[in-house]
Amino acid sequence: MEAFTLHQGLVAPMDRDNVDTDALIPKQFLKSIARSGFGPNLFDAWRYLDPGEPGQDPASRRPNPDFVLNQPRYQGASVLLARSNFGCGSSREHAPWALQQYGFKVLIAPSYADIFFNNCFKNGILPIVLPASQVAQLFDGVFAFPGYQLAIDLPRQVVIKPDGSELPFDVEPFRKYCLVNGYDDIGLTLRHQDKIRAFEAERLAKMPWLAQRQL
Repeated sequence: MEAFTLHQGLVAPMDRDNVDTDALIPKQFLKSIARSGFGPNLFDAWRYLDPGEPGQDPASRRPNPDFVLNQPRYQGASVLLARSNFGCGSSREHAPWALQQYGFKVLIAPSYADIFFNNCFKNGILPIVLPASQVAQLFDGVFAFPGYQLAIDLPRQVVIKPDGSELPFDVEPFRKYCLVNGYDDIGLTLRHQDKIRAFEAERLAKMPWLAQRQL
């Protein structure tokens, strides 16, 4: 997982409450567990005018010109600004996969569904919780100024606005440690690979029959 310390990026507004995971990545795309290729189908039912199926070439589809992510001013956005209860619905891990593979590194909202919130951290996305009043002010800025960007300083735990003012946010220390160091669950385990190898070698020395394979 890529380490996260400082990030500055264009902000895209998702001005809806209760955006659920089926909106983030519709159910027909859950057949794959490859953890790749989901970016083109993020918000699929809202993003395209024709129904989507796995394996379709995105270039052959009809984009919805009214959907926010299809508007030229938000192309290349890496910070998604959202409203309350973002990521509600089913617990599909494909939702943060799709967000990450689209290019989003940071989410900012007043609240999230718990399982989705946890899955974001495990997949290298920083979901920031800010008071609804601050989120509303950020929406005003995004709508008023094309090219609106925010900087996120995770070590200092602040969102830095274009005018230089800072919005502090909380993050659980262990989750912060994992993001700053680029550790997913596998990475956390591999920190101890020398001890794991030593344990396996000692175990096989004591019980060599465990190395035998049945044909």
